[in-house]
Amino acid sequence: MKRRKRELKGLFFLIPSFAGVGIFWLVPFLDVVRRSFFSAVSGTFTGLKNYQSVFENQAFRLAAGNTLRFFAVCIPALVLLSLLIAVLLTKRKKGMQLLKSMFLLPMAIPVASVVLLWKVLFHENGLLNHLFSLFSLNGVDWMNTGASFGVLVVSYLWRNLGYDVVLWVAGLGAIPSAMYDAAKVDGAGEWKCFFFITLPNLLPSMFTIVVLSLLNGFKVFREAYLVAGDYPQDSMYLLQHLFNNWYRDLALDKMAAAAVVTGAVILLLILALQKAWEGEK
Repeated sequence: MKRRKRELKGLFFLIPSFAGVGIFWLVPFLDVVRRSFFSAVSGTFTGLKNYQSVFENQAFRLAAGNTLRFFAVCIPALVLLSLLIAVLLTKRKKGMQLLKSMFLLPMAIPVASVVLLWKVLFHENGLLNHLFSLFSLNGVDWMNTGASFGVLVVSYLWRNLGYDVVLWVAGLGAIPSAMYDAAKVDGAGEWKCFFFITLPNLLPSMFTIVVLSLLNGFKVFREAYLVAGDYPQDSMYLLQHLFNNWYRDLALDKMAAAAVVTGAVILLLILALQKAWEGEK
């Protein structure tokens, strides 16, 4: 009886959070799902016509392909690079706090300053091309060629690397040093300690870091939009550009259908990651 009362008290404290999620997230999302089956102009039921229109749209296929390619390149690169830096930082006890602060510095830089940095570095007559000219190399029109995708990737890695490094360092700090000491007594080297002790104990941190990196990837649109506008070079045209343009054109039915498809893909990806993580436990 007392246990049941404690559970009811805990549920009482959770009600405000559930209510907030329901009102400000679940209800709007259900309304988006509803709108995806109706015409934005006449309000008549159209069935799957909006979804068919989205999948046949060339701009959607381009934006979806670029977004998938962006995540396929950036997420593994960010996770592996941040893990490598975190391991090196934990080995170096001296000055670790200063180095962590340096890696976190890009996150503290305002978006407007990042955009200005992009323009100074990657303009056709910017600093990078000027540096190339000093070595008698041909310059690159970074923002108007396929190289713009590389600029997008570099910007994402530079801005989010420090955040993931701090998360990895926290995960590494939670591993008992006695495990390493016992392994070294048994003759295990650095690589065996890393693969058989470090990686298995970092799986909970890895799941969190991958999900947060995935969500942070959608924030790169701010810089891309402010630098290149509504219609950037094809290789950096992302789903966020498409949603922004459809919202401006009041194509709410197509935008709702595309949002449902995108949300379903992201949810399935997160569930797949969670299932894989639980299988490794």
